[in-house]
Amino acid sequence: MSRPKFYRDWVARGGLFRFELKVFETDILVCCDRPLAKEAEAVIRSARGEILDYISREGSFRDSLKPVAMDKSAPKIVRDMMERSAAAGVGPMAGVAGAIAEYTGRVLLEASSEVIVENGGDIFIKSSEERKLSVYAGDSPLSGKIGLVIRPERTPLGVCTSSGTVGHSKSFGAADAATVIAEDAILADCVATQAGNLAKKASDLERPIDYAKSVKGVRGALIIFGDKLAVWGEAELV
Repeated sequence: MSRPKFYRDWVARGGLFRFELKVFETDILVCCDRPLAKEAEAVIRSARGEILDYISREGSFRDSLKPVAMDKSAPKIVRDMMERSAAAGVGPMAGVAGAIAEYTGRVLLEASSEVIVENGGDIFIKSSEERKLSVYAGDSPLSGKIGLVIRPERTPLGVCTSSGTVGHSKSFGAADAATVIAEDAILADCVATQAGNLAKKASDLERPIDYAKSVKGVRGALIIFGDKLAVWGEAELV
């Protein structure tokens, strides 16, 4: 059973329609300028179906903690996960939540000028006005007290968070939050995973930041470890 996503109570509508969808294990929040629940569900079912079908043929895609070889015959969403995870140095499933958010958001943009898709802390956003994203970091005293300013001219982009102390996703680090801003949510998800893996102690937060800087397409990063934080690039705090 999935845990209640109480942080969604923090989300202001901001003039947008808001709805939540649960499609098997996928549990997303969508904000857009018109009700598009049926369209969003269709995208999620299609994307999940392509990923699961590929996994049934290539189990290593699901299980690998390292990049896998590109398969040009795979569906586009699978190829995108392979490409972004290779750039980040992680297994392709590190980007699955970001991939669902990205593909859902991109399709809904065909019918809505503004779209925000949140999938377990992994976000696709295209906005025509400034938005503030609050960062949930578990038991850190900074949790919920720091936000990221998202300027409209920089969107669409992906903002994804990995944690070694919150949630069920696998992490080899101990950061309360490793948040990455990137050109798409798949890349942001993969890089956030590896940045979180590298954040093993509060005294060495430069390492995950330096890593994030090195990946093409990454625009900013924020690492929270207890009462310490490190920030770089377009991770503009408020």
